[in-house]
Amino acid sequence: MAWIPIHDQPYDPVPYRPTRVSADESLRAAAELRAKMDQRRTVRAFSTDPVPEQVVIDAIAVAATAPSGAHQQPWTFVLVTDPEVRANIRAAAEQEEQISYAGRLGEEWLSALRPLGTDHSKPHLTDAPFLIVVFEQRYYLDNEGEQHKHYYVDESVGIAVGMLLTALHLAGLAALTHTPSPMKFLSEVLNRPRNEKAFAVIPVGYPSPEATVPALVRKELDQVLVRV
Repeated sequence: MAWIPIHDQPYDPVPYRPTRVSADESLRAAAELRAKMDQRRTVRAFSTDPVPEQVVIDAIAVAATAPSGAHQQPWTFVLVTDPEVRANIRAAAEQEEQISYAGRLGEEWLSALRPLGTDHSKPHLTDAPFLIVVFEQRYYLDNEGEQHKHYYVDESVGIAVGMLLTALHLAGLAALTHTPSPMKFLSEVLNRPRNEKAFAVIPVGYPSPEATVPALVRKELDQVLVRV
């Protein structure tokens, strides 16, 4: 059944009876997930080895189960494999990034980026076998072209991207959340409608055998967890 946006429809509840797992199973699953996710790192050097497309599609399907404001699901995931399109995206991204790293970002931002070892060169955009370009739908366009407001768009799409990165990592793939600034060129290259705004470019693949990552340390749990 095709999805239809909810506007002034009556509340129509259905039963929800998920299988309850035992406390031991829950503890074990949570500990395993914590350990696996602690191994997740942002990768900027990708192998060109092929990746099963269905793995990526399934990860996008997971992302699309994310909660969203008023259940409006204000996201579009554009899966880019065409080499020419990816080359165009890289060329445009590097042009913008060169301006940014030359001073547009400002010294405070550039100082924050230096420990990550980043610069304007973005080979991951053409090396990784897949690019997922995530767009947020600022509003909904009906069949007559009329606009309908979406709610909590940034929050909804941010949650979906987090779930996407988790699904990709658990499937054994590496990813990077790339946000060239500005990103308007993505709408033009990918011919997206006027209600969509680029949120992130996510290269997906296996890490290059020569991949390195910054020697970063995550905050301890007691630095991010507050008990009340």
